[in-house]
Amino acid sequence: MTLAPSDMVCFALHSAALAVHSAYAPLLDRLGLTYPQYLVISALKAQDGQTVGQLGGALRLDTNTLTPLLKRMEAAGWLTRQRETADERQVRVSLTEAGHDLARQATTVPQAFAERTGLTQSELADLRDILLALRDRLKPTKT
Repeated sequence: MTLAPSDMVCFALHSAALAVHSAYAPLLDRLGLTYPQYLVISALKAQDGQTVGQLGGALRLDTNTLTPLLKRMEAAGWLTRQRETADERQVRVSLTEAGHDLARQATTVPQAFAERTGLTQSELADLRDILLALRDRLKPTKT
């Protein structure tokens, strides 16, 4: 059976992802952040001092994708990366004062995005839960 793209779940997800990124762009541009940088800042605001591995797991990013991103963010002065003395393979990532300031400024982003969607908080939560369940069925986290 052949389906038109408009009838495919994969196309609906893909086109929705493009629309989401497009909706976030003006919200993040005013902060000077890209979407991946916003995710890192948000993850560190929720739990500062994570290891690169923990951060990668939380954001579902491989180390070879995350490390260059973190290096650019460190160069911008938003975070620091420090090797653990007990195990030099572990690198801890922490927000700087500038990173904390940026995280505070970014606290308006989720509500501004939610308003752009026109969905209620309950609908957004339901949508998130459905998408996370789908993601986890298709690609569970490594244990």
